[in-house]
Amino acid sequence: MIELAGLTKRFGSKTAVDDLSFQVRPGVVTGFLGPNGAGKSTTMRMMLDLDNPTSGTVRIDGRHYRDLDEPLKYIGALLDAKSMHGGRSAYNNLLCLAQSNRIPELRVAEVLDTVGLTAVAKKKSKGFSLGMGQRLGIASALLGDPEILMFDEPVNGLDPEGIHWIRNLMKALAAEGRTIFVSSHLMSEMALTADHLIVIGQGRLLADTSMADFIRQNSRSFVRLRSPQWEHLLDVLARNGITVTQTADGALEVDNGRIERLGELAAQHQIVLHELSGQQASLEEAFMQMTAGSVEYHAHSDTAHGPPPAPAPNWGESYRTKVQGSPGNSTAERSASDGEGV
Repeated sequence: MIELAGLTKRFGSKTAVDDLSFQVRPGVVTGFLGPNGAGKSTTMRMMLDLDNPTSGTVRIDGRHYRDLDEPLKYIGALLDAKSMHGGRSAYNNLLCLAQSNRIPELRVAEVLDTVGLTAVAKKKSKGFSLGMGQRLGIASALLGDPEILMFDEPVNGLDPEGIHWIRNLMKALAAEGRTIFVSSHLMSEMALTADHLIVIGQGRLLADTSMADFIRQNSRSFVRLRSPQWEHLLDVLARNGITVTQTADGALEVDNGRIERLGELAAQHQIVLHELSGQQASLEEAFMQMTAGSVEYHAHSDTAHGPPPAPAPNWGESYRTKVQGSPGNSTAERSASDGEGV
């Protein structure tokens, strides 16, 4: 397990990491998220004693990284695949690491096979593609068969097959009870890989929660309905005390509704449904919602050399419909709303 307590790092007047405390537990893949400049890389470097904290502590199974006699047997890390010696072969890069940590040479061939580099084991790493270099970095992290693994952007440069492979590898290692800590900007991949999330912004902890809870707490969930008998459906929902949003494209939306209950109501009243679907934001949308106030670098459109780009469609623009009534009678109050839909 990795434990951070009050971790702080200042560079002059700049606070990169601000009183950060959390635990990375075994048996799950923990994702580490944050906008550019949030302090993720600095935090990971302090975990490995590559940077000294201004204050606070990091413990790996209760000890500092610098106090581990053979650190690769405790924790394997991929922070920068380019750190490998370009003049050495893939095999010799790993052999040097193995010998410095008293790891049997046989293990070198095993991890090269695991990452798919056996065929190029004797080639110098300076000639490797970005993806091959990434696989070699992953091999170095696996070399000591450690209980804790840290990966910074592990899918960088990998092809689809490689991305699928590293995703399954991390899940398999976590299933063995190992501690897996992974940082990535690729939200779609993180959503498929991580079980738990640590989110930071401007060096401070924003969230320490499960993937499902993070998305639920930082986004809107609703049920979407379409029916050619939409007026009848509105009356039925109103009589059952259900508040509805009617969108500009004719669909109906019920916030936090139970999809089973809505389907049963439609069936009981013989209402034809063309759509009945639960809607939930993606990890990316939930992440953008939470970290909107913590983004350090904002991009702006440059209109100096041409006309401004066409405005993006406002998918959230809708007619807010509050339906009230009794059997056989309903009234609707509609007002335009430009709320951000999810």
